[in-house]
Amino acid sequence: MKPASTLLRPVLGAWLVLGLAGCANHATDEALAQASAKFQAVRDNTEVLRHAPKDVIRAGESLARAERLSGYWGANGDVRHYAYLSMRYTDIALAHSEAAANLDQLQRRGLERERLQLALRESKLLSVQRQGQWFEDQLLALTTTDADRGLVLTLGDVLFDTGEADLKPSANRTLLKLVQFLQMNPRRVIRIEGYTDSTGAAEDNLKLSRDRAQAVADMLVDLGVEERRIEVEGYGDQYPVEANATERGRALNRRVEIVISDRAGALGEKRQ
Repeated sequence: MKPASTLLRPVLGAWLVLGLAGCANHATDEALAQASAKFQAVRDNTEVLRHAPKDVIRAGESLARAERLSGYWGANGDVRHYAYLSMRYTDIALAHSEAAANLDQLQRRGLERERLQLALRESKLLSVQRQGQWFEDQLLALTTTDADRGLVLTLGDVLFDTGEADLKPSANRTLLKLVQFLQMNPRRVIRIEGYTDSTGAAEDNLKLSRDRAQAVADMLVDLGVEERRIEVEGYGDQYPVEANATERGRALNRRVEIVISDRAGALGEKRQ
């Protein structure tokens, strides 16, 4: 009579095989689910489809092959392979889309700056004296007077998208007036101050306010204002002009203020 251990070996071996097969099936199902979820995200993203259609197609083809093979016994390795390929093509599509979007943004900024610079050159063909007085009157009509800081030009919430620090084209007309005013008044200097509403963390608001003020400063430098004539400050959600309890109040608090020196170049004190 054979020992019990000898009789149990085939049974134990079968259990081991079934257990390993179960683990392999679980890993395969998980890989397939991850690949499918990632592909669904890029398939429904119009920007990714516009910038990286070939990569999306490759991701879909690899996923489809993995799904077909998942119905065959013993094809777990192939299923995981094609699921991995699908996820890699998805990542490549996202990377290509992001790179293309960044390039588009840089090109748009470049074209806008070229247009503004052309407008500045054309404007110089007019009488300098007459034009200078006109621009000064135009700009000063947009300013208010602060007892401590002097002339203050306020650029409202329409300049930036929510949470972003990239200037929108709606700021261009006012900035052109400011550039021409500074060109006609070479002794004047400015301080650009950024402010936010109270939404979000104070540290994030402080950084965003400074980034927005710096974006205005960068545009002015691009348009010919000397960097030495510009100071930049960010105050975050400090110094609100309205209560943050309403959307209108928050919109008014999201602003950039430009403090203009007197004719001798003396700026008012910074806020503490």
